[in-house]
Amino acid sequence: MRRLAAALTLLSALPVLGGYLGGLHPMGDSLAVFRAQGAVLLALLSLFALVLRAATAGRLGLLLAAVAGLPLLWAYWGPEPAGAGLRLYQKNMLFRNGDLAGLEADIRAASPDVLTLQEVSEPNRALLQAVADVLPHQLGCPFAAVGGPAVATRLTPVPGRGVCGPGLAAMQVQGPGGPLWLVSVHLHWPWPQGQAAQVADLLPLLRAMDGPVLMAGDFNMVGWSHALATLRAATRTVESGPAQDTYTGFAPWLVLPIDHVMSPGGGRVELRPGLGSDHLGLLADLA
Repeated sequence: MRRLAAALTLLSALPVLGGYLGGLHPMGDSLAVFRAQGAVLLALLSLFALVLRAATAGRLGLLLAAVAGLPLLWAYWGPEPAGAGLRLYQKNMLFRNGDLAGLEADIRAASPDVLTLQEVSEPNRALLQAVADVLPHQLGCPFAAVGGPAVATRLTPVPGRGVCGPGLAAMQVQGPGGPLWLVSVHLHWPWPQGQAAQVADLLPLLRAMDGPVLMAGDFNMVGWSHALATLRAATRTVESGPAQDTYTGFAPWLVLPIDHVMSPGGGRVELRPGLGSDHLGLLADLA
């Protein structure tokens, strides 16, 4: 039993360790999605190993579980920077959204300066038309069969500074402190799907954006992944926290933090209801 406990602890440690190798292979980011669950399992098996006197495996397993788990606790419950500049509403609409009226009402109640959307299918375009009186400047870009990303804002666009990319819609606007970019992103699912290649295609577009960037979207990836670290570096942004569990497609068994808002100074983020989507919305007050 001692050897079995040590072996189980070792096996459970491998995917936790693999989740740090996203820079070497995109499979690492896929493993990182389940880092929290992996750390809990590793901690339990490590305690089991200690009970059975497999001391080395148990102690090393507990150490790795702590190294993996404690930063996640900080991501969810660490201090929030103050947000006082712009208000941004982020939402993956779901291409077959059945509650556009409810979503419109929530957007109006939140009164954002910026709206970032994904899965803007042909039926979902009605929402953009409905809020055009308060968010008149809009850019939508084609993407996948489920619909593309879009940005809508009350801020004045800089002429000729709109960009469409694979899963990206961006426009430069005149912000309170000067020109800034507003970016809506929808990434493919991670490995073995095409997320890594899409990120590689987006990086040149993002790096070419001069000045501050506000980027939000459905990234289909957790904030502690290599992919998102790369995107934050390209846009000179930080995660606006705390982390929020937004994807409810596997609920109640699993809810994932894969929708994010990023800005130069971070900010406060809170959840908004599903309103016809399998993603909860995010409302961010950004520094």
